[in-house]
Amino acid sequence: MSFFDLLTMIGGLSLFLYGMSMMGDGLAKASGGRLEAILGKLTSNPVKAVLVGAGVTAMIQSSSATTVMVVGFVNSGIMKLQQAVGIIMGANIGTTITAWILSLAGIDSELFLVQMLNPTSFSPILAIAGAMILMFSHKDRQRNVATIMLGFAILMFGMNTMSDAVKPLAETPEFLSVLPTFSNPFLGMLVGLVMCAVLQSSSVSVGILQSLSLTGAIGFDTVIPMILGQNIGACVPTILSSIGARKDAKRAALVHLYFNIIGTAIIMIGFYGLHALWPLAIMEQAASPLGIAVIHTLFKVVITVCLLPCSKGLVKLASLTVRDDPEETAPEDRVLGYLDARFLETPSYAVEQSRSVAVVMAGLAEEAMNVAMSLLDSYTEEAAQRVKQLEEKVDIFEDQLGTYLVKLSSRTLSGKDSHTLSTLLHCISDIERISDHALNVMESVREMQEKGLEFSDKATKELQVFRRAIHDILNITMLSFREDDLQLAKQVEPLEEVIDGLNLEIRQRHVKRLRKGKCTIELGFVLTDITTDLERVSDHCSNIAVCLLQVNEDEFDTHAYIGGLKTGDNVDFRGKVMAYGERYQLP
Repeated sequence: MSFFDLLTMIGGLSLFLYGMSMMGDGLAKASGGRLEAILGKLTSNPVKAVLVGAGVTAMIQSSSATTVMVVGFVNSGIMKLQQAVGIIMGANIGTTITAWILSLAGIDSELFLVQMLNPTSFSPILAIAGAMILMFSHKDRQRNVATIMLGFAILMFGMNTMSDAVKPLAETPEFLSVLPTFSNPFLGMLVGLVMCAVLQSSSVSVGILQSLSLTGAIGFDTVIPMILGQNIGACVPTILSSIGARKDAKRAALVHLYFNIIGTAIIMIGFYGLHALWPLAIMEQAASPLGIAVIHTLFKVVITVCLLPCSKGLVKLASLTVRDDPEETAPEDRVLGYLDARFLETPSYAVEQSRSVAVVMAGLAEEAMNVAMSLLDSYTEEAAQRVKQLEEKVDIFEDQLGTYLVKLSSRTLSGKDSHTLSTLLHCISDIERISDHALNVMESVREMQEKGLEFSDKATKELQVFRRAIHDILNITMLSFREDDLQLAKQVEPLEEVIDGLNLEIRQRHVKRLRKGKCTIELGFVLTDITTDLERVSDHCSNIAVCLLQVNEDEFDTHAYIGGLKTGDNVDFRGKVMAYGERYQLP
């Protein structure tokens, strides 16, 4: 094998890896995060979990991606450790689909229809079609399909390049003399383990074996122990992803490792014990791509069948390895665990998780404001502390969610996910400011309580109307944000204009009472502070609603957008303002 053959083989391997990655990315984007959502939900039944894990892995073409995702689920609290076991086992089976696809490369026939089943025959067609779609289509779904097609074509081209490059090895004495060494079960297993650990993909490792088998130089006595070693090497990405994670996530990674180590040991003892008693003819045969796919799948299925009944034992073993720390404290809010760095590898799912966190954040801010306004009716220090705690939580949410969204923005996103990301980035600061104003209102009411101040009956009744309007605009805004309801979002700006009018009229009435000596300057300052904070809340609600509408229409000039709504000839807007004005009239 010459230097240039070696260079060609490395280039083919590079294309194979890139094609595998490209195809996986296309499949992940095409799923839109739905496959990952299914992983997180359909895990109550162990057998169903195995089937789901196998199905999802077959779709995204990577058991490593699935198991890393599962570690993220366990780390964020979405999934319990026991639920993760079945999916991990299923992922091991699902990853064999790649070997079956690559095994088609061994098809050889004179018949045209049979030849077209060979990926080397139809992959150029996929490449042409994929390239044309990427060049001329702007629809995300079509471009995702094109990415899958091109990824598969590149993968097959890389495999063919590797196969052609290693063909001279079949006639190289040095290579042929080394091969018998790898038929040693333990040495062959070690080579397979290292190969898979370096490449971090059992599918790629098996693909390399299949390309080597096309030379006819390697036999099943060499392939079988290497496949067994690859089972263990496939655990490396999962173990690496669990570094720095919570204890249950580390246990999930260990379950994957123990499952493959114990399963490999069972196969080694059983298979080679049987071979020692009754020599198996397959050990004398040359390996083929189809035979490798069969062996690969058979081993995975046998291991799963043997160990699925022992899933609780695997969990117990992992728990004994990583023991509970009685002093370990849980995160302030488990929902922040949804912002797991592992999910960034699947941007569409990470966007959905970010949105879930933002919805919880919005609920906390709304609760803070409602509790703060309720203090005007009855002040308690317990409720005041609740407002402070909620405001601090919202601050933490904004900090962590904002950081996560910035990281997510650097990933390749679909048009829909880009819109969602833009909405979240624009809205979380307004949501955080609402909680700040809730804290300000609480402090103003606390000041009144400490100084023994009380509003007049008229001022109290006016504030009740104002608070009701604020409560309603908050409810409409947060509901439209949670449900992504654009029709509800259109209700916010007319109500915000009415609230501006209420704020102005309450101030004017206060000035009149001040002139008549029916109110003090000190109470006037407190009233102004409270109404200002409440009016600012409506402004932030307006910002959130307008953002929902603008992002949907790909517009970002807020002032121009609001100006367009408030033009005199906007009959619908004026009608809504009048309706709200009648509903929130000051006494």
